[in-house]
Amino acid sequence: MEFLKRLTRLIDVINEWVGKSLAYLILPIFVLMMVEVFRRYVLNSPTVWGTELTQMMFAVYVILSGGYILSVGGHVNVDIITSRASARTRAILDIFTSSLFFLFVGFLFYYGGSLAMESVRIMETSQSAWDVPIYPIKLMIPVGAGLLLLQGFAKLLRDILLAVTGEDVLGGHVQERETV
Repeated sequence: MEFLKRLTRLIDVINEWVGKSLAYLILPIFVLMMVEVFRRYVLNSPTVWGTELTQMMFAVYVILSGGYILSVGGHVNVDIITSRASARTRAILDIFTSSLFFLFVGFLFYYGGSLAMESVRIMETSQSAWDVPIYPIKLMIPVGAGLLLLQGFAKLLRDILLAVTGEDVLGGHVQERETV
């Protein structure tokens, strides 16, 4: 049991570090967007690279943050049925629906990895005026899917033990969300 506790906590810590580190990307994205808007509409002189760089930075932000968002319970849920259920009942329902999660994220990992490897193989660029390499961004797809898979695995372990024991023996990292 101690091994599972350390394993799930390690997964939480990795995704927490990635998520909190990515949060710092918002400031340069914001500044770059403001500079680009100023240059475009005030100076009538937009850059060739500003919008594309902003999109690439935001893509990395979105792709890599999935595991962290899952760890803090931030993904959108349709909880009409589960909102009034006990934590144990929610865990049991989550165990059954986790197969859909693992199927989707598994496909994302597999096909995203295939897409990324092909992009690296051909040294893909954006084909824009800037023509920046985009294979590093595409490599983030399987990395992000891997982080999400790991966090899903940690959540599944917690759900199974909660369903069996009735208590959160692994010290869940996921915060309870308020129901409106």
